[in-house]
Amino acid sequence: MSKIYKSSSSEAGGTSLAPGLKQRHVTMLSIAGVIGAGLFVGSGHAIAAAGPAVLLSYLAAGTLVVLVMRMLGEMAVASPDTGSFSTYASRAIAPWAGFTIGWLYWWFWVLVIPLEAIAAAAILHSWFPTIDTWIFALSVTCGLTLSNLYSVARYGEFEFWFALAKVLAIITFIIVCAVALVGGLPNREVSGIGALISANGGFAPNGYGPVLGALLTTMFSFMGTEIVTIAAAESHNPSKQIARATNSVIWRIGLFYIVSIFMIVSIVPWNDPALAAVGSYQRALEYLQIPNAKFIVDVVVLIAVASCLNSAIYTASRMLFSLAKRGEAPGFLKVTTLAKVPRYAVIASTAIGCFTTVINYFAPERLFSFLLATSGAVALLVYLVIAISQLRMRKKLISNGHSVDFKMWLYPGLTWAVIVFIVGALGLMLTLPAHQGEVLATAGLAAIVVCTGLLVKRRSDSKSWAPARPRQDANS
Repeated sequence: MSKIYKSSSSEAGGTSLAPGLKQRHVTMLSIAGVIGAGLFVGSGHAIAAAGPAVLLSYLAAGTLVVLVMRMLGEMAVASPDTGSFSTYASRAIAPWAGFTIGWLYWWFWVLVIPLEAIAAAAILHSWFPTIDTWIFALSVTCGLTLSNLYSVARYGEFEFWFALAKVLAIITFIIVCAVALVGGLPNREVSGIGALISANGGFAPNGYGPVLGALLTTMFSFMGTEIVTIAAAESHNPSKQIARATNSVIWRIGLFYIVSIFMIVSIVPWNDPALAAVGSYQRALEYLQIPNAKFIVDVVVLIAVASCLNSAIYTASRMLFSLAKRGEAPGFLKVTTLAKVPRYAVIASTAIGCFTTVINYFAPERLFSFLLATSGAVALLVYLVIAISQLRMRKKLISNGHSVDFKMWLYPGLTWAVIVFIVGALGLMLTLPAHQGEVLATAGLAAIVVCTGLLVKRRSDSKSWAPARPRQDANS
């Protein structure tokens, strides 16, 4: 796409990023990037809706993510790029596709900023009730923004320790639950999944309809797995890092989601009223009579939301930077500091996030809910674009003489299966009242973005192809 925005100021800084992320940063980011507050808290709602059969929801959603990451990995290994799937969509489908999915993805993560800031603020307010929650929300956001402005290595270091804490917390939780299930904890008897299933209506007590609904909920829990393909572009030997991260996605989802959820449904009855209210992890620890269960989970969730907020700022800024580099966002957003940080892209993304945080506290609730609805189906659209891009990119790579070293399995059959599945999931969302508004709002926003991109490109093309005005003779 020709440049459709131009910077109005001269670019004093550079326009390139530095490979400041170390191997341990990318490795830990790839391991824990999929772990968010949705696992610790949101999973309780999915279990309460579907019962033990929620395991099928997580298994199906996890399988989809594994396949999508394999497709994205194929393209990213062949051509690492900060714009990731947005760049690949521009090359494989059309410039408007990359433009649209890039801006929608940026908007998704911009809205994650206030969501995670509000969640962190709620926990901090419960500890320090004299301080208003909006002050905590803005303080946490500004603090992590400063870390992102310093250098990419600082972001990587913060995320390394955040991720390590999340991983250790989940592994410890699984070990404690496993010991309890085999009778290793004194005076703490647990029934096990078999007894809980037989005593509470079976494996799918509400039928398999809620399993489909829970599938949509769990699917969005995995959003963030693809961040590693964006971050790896700022590391040494990005192709190797991406291949390693993509190969590990199977055991990551299997351990952190499938195994941990299995432990929970083996200990807590699915119809426990407190399951959705306090969160699945906290309720499981309460059943095991672990002292200070709420405080322990609050600390872990606070770390998780801080990690997600940190990644949201980073991811939104890098996508905005990539759009600017391709001429699809204002030119000043691609300017980097001496430390090779896209400062203006970070500030712009955070500013919108802070503004929506303020809207949540001081504007009518409907406005914030509507803004959230506009990003409700972005995850599925991203997955769909990745699948279509990979379907077309493989042919282009081969026709141009490039070798495909990291391949999608059973191409093109599995790619087509993913496309059909995602289209079916979007169709299912349109039939469910709880998700119908999200699909329509996201579709409306996508239509506006597409039209904007096509309109501005047409104007840019008409200017670039306009015939030069003949010079007037100075003596005439």
